[in-house]
Amino acid sequence: MRLHPAKRSKPAQQLTLTSSEPTPSSRTTTPLTRTRAIIVITQLAGINFVSSFGNGLLTTGLPAISASLSLKPNLLVWPASAFYLTSSSCLLIAGSIADISGPRTMNLIGCFLLACFILGSGLSRTGIEIIMFRAMTGVASALAVPSAISIVSTSLPDGKPRNIGFACLGLAQPLGFSFGLVLGGVLISTIGWRAGYYICGSITFILFFIGIWSLPPMPVPQTEIPKWKRLATEIDWIGGALISTSIALLSYVLAMLSVDLDHIRHASNIALLILSLAFIPAFIYWVHHQEKRNKPALIPNSIWSNRAFSSMCTMILLVYATINPMELFSSLFFQTIQSTTALRASLRLLPNLLVGAAVHLLTGLIVDRVPVLYAVLISSGLCALSPLLMAIVNPAWPYWYDAFFAQALSPVSVDVLFTVGLLVVSDVFPTRTQALAGAVFNTLGQLGSSIGLTSMAVISSAVTQDSGYADESSKAAIMAGYRADFWTMFACMVGVCVIGGWGLRGLGKVGLKRD
Repeated sequence: MRLHPAKRSKPAQQLTLTSSEPTPSSRTTTPLTRTRAIIVITQLAGINFVSSFGNGLLTTGLPAISASLSLKPNLLVWPASAFYLTSSSCLLIAGSIADISGPRTMNLIGCFLLACFILGSGLSRTGIEIIMFRAMTGVASALAVPSAISIVSTSLPDGKPRNIGFACLGLAQPLGFSFGLVLGGVLISTIGWRAGYYICGSITFILFFIGIWSLPPMPVPQTEIPKWKRLATEIDWIGGALISTSIALLSYVLAMLSVDLDHIRHASNIALLILSLAFIPAFIYWVHHQEKRNKPALIPNSIWSNRAFSSMCTMILLVYATINPMELFSSLFFQTIQSTTALRASLRLLPNLLVGAAVHLLTGLIVDRVPVLYAVLISSGLCALSPLLMAIVNPAWPYWYDAFFAQALSPVSVDVLFTVGLLVVSDVFPTRTQALAGAVFNTLGQLGSSIGLTSMAVISSAVTQDSGYADESSKAAIMAGYRADFWTMFACMVGVCVIGGWGLRGLGKVGLKRD
């Protein structure tokens, strides 16, 4: 396989990885009617919404859930961590399978299993049961998310419909999480946390039946090779196992460190961390070996020579490593330093949600009119002001002096990058591997979130301990750690601007309608 160099005359259309030989699995699609396209986007975005809603509900309801199920203190982190561990480690393999078996089939399977496991979480009787159901929910989400991106990419025409489709998929995730946070608190204080999972699971079943009717059938590849044989021969199973194992081990170690930093001293965690890092060069070597033999390679090494693609992947990793910790430590600042209630802290984060929703939709509407370089630099520059404002905030200041603007600017970069990044990444991968393209994008985002949350926890703890205050639990000592985190986030966003300025120059516009 070879990567065509970008040309300035049509930069957005040159980001395509093509094969020197015609492929039997190339697909074309019949354009959907406007009404059918709206239903398809709503159904796919709805799956993202309910999956994120469950995560938000767990975040709010963890104290009540742990008390109800007698969850041991050393297991408190695992209902949430189990989801992200299984989801991030299964995305790439799930995306590859979806490209062979068909994204419609994979999406429906993922949606059905998602509904079952969400209901199972509500029916859990012990802590171990909810952890296992949450782990299986992560696997089901990994089946549904890449296939949804593939369906949008291949079923909607290039230009505004496809751009809006990607924007809606991105909007559904933070919107669902926020609704889970708010409604979860209401449900827990009234009819109980289990009702949230019952409602969420029931909605997912409805989306499953809507998907059976609405999702377009994918054209049958012009090949006589049985599908089972294509699954065995056209997927890089060894490469997938290497990188998935690396991600799973790294996610596990990061989850353990998020509970207690002293866990890094345990021999088992050190060994697992070394193994996770050792699998990365092993994966690179294996992929190189596959390319030399003209065999299927999960993510060809040659693809990284595309400056726009490699830059975009790095920016996605850094942005997600910044945005999620920004939300967490802003909430901790409001509650711990300013002594607000959890409900008031949630309300102070509300501008993040409202601005994020508006930016997502606006990006989908105008992304094809604005050069990528300008869109990324402006949005990332504005987002960089968010942690900067929180780094210099005076806890005695009213909310409207500083923190309000920090929360309003926080989601700008990630909301623009979600749509732009999906367009760039999906254009690099062939039409036949759009689910894998979506899996790469989401894997980077989840990995960035895990690394960011753990890194910020380490920095905050270390700075608080070395702050010089006699009482390390005092607000002044804790605030010193928070400020260090916000300065680190600011540095990450400056890095995003620098990488974007270098890697996206000359790229032009993406999301253009093609003749």
